[in-house]
Amino acid sequence: MPLSEMTQEFDDARPSLAPYGLTCVRWRARPMKRPDRHNEIELNLLESGSVTYLLAGKRVTVRAGGLAAFWAIIPHQIVEFEGDAPYLVATVPLQAFLRWPLPSVFTGRILGGELVQEQSEETSLVDVLQMEQWRQDLEAGGAERAEIVLLGVQVRLRRMALAETSDAPRIAPAREAGEASKAERMAGFVAENFHRTLRVEDVSRTVGLHPDYATALFHRVFGMTIRAYILEHRISQAQRMLSTTRERVARVAFASGFDSLSRFNAAFRDSVGCTPRDYRARQSVA
Repeated sequence: MPLSEMTQEFDDARPSLAPYGLTCVRWRARPMKRPDRHNEIELNLLESGSVTYLLAGKRVTVRAGGLAAFWAIIPHQIVEFEGDAPYLVATVPLQAFLRWPLPSVFTGRILGGELVQEQSEETSLVDVLQMEQWRQDLEAGGAERAEIVLLGVQVRLRRMALAETSDAPRIAPAREAGEASKAERMAGFVAENFHRTLRVEDVSRTVGLHPDYATALFHRVFGMTIRAYILEHRISQAQRMLSTTRERVARVAFASGFDSLSRFNAAFRDSVGCTPRDYRARQSVA
């Protein structure tokens, strides 16, 4: 089915954590100036080319072929792409995903921050037609059509999970031809160490740069400061733990890298717009 010219691109002014809700749209890739975060499961389906994300500090490439899925609460940012053809993107609220009878191994991979993609040589025409139908149904509007789309996504993810096995190949981080950029190396260091006491000086030292220069470089590449990026990861980790565990809030705070409960509560409210306890209550499954 030919793709129409009606496509969307990432809005750099979009507030972090603003929800997309239940959507299915045609997306056009372009490098993003900063990471995006939203509390939905995101599905990508490319008919051609590829899109490379910086996902929690690691480069991960989604190639044309099988359906790809990840939890978009993880900071993700398009840094490279091949081809200019639009691709299909769907978002599903986390609450709906958690209610579905999906295998725990599959759910655990998604909620654990992994991007899962089916290993396929070519995109299934059935998938393209199905996602196009979701897009048309949601454009038409109405609660019944939205429920039909949710049922369709559930069935598709159950089929995807059925094809996955415990020893299925993971989507490995993409490797650049040369040395990874210093900014991306700093992002990777943050992703691996945000739960510890971490200063800008510690991050800049990993690439042998002065902290001021490292901060300027990082901001130029990712559109945010190193401190803000550390906070993004800590809040993201806290949201994951609040959604998927029953750990006490204090334990969540310290496991996410905060050195006091009061600082955690203040930072969480500023970033998410509610307290950690209120956030957990909203994610609970009836």
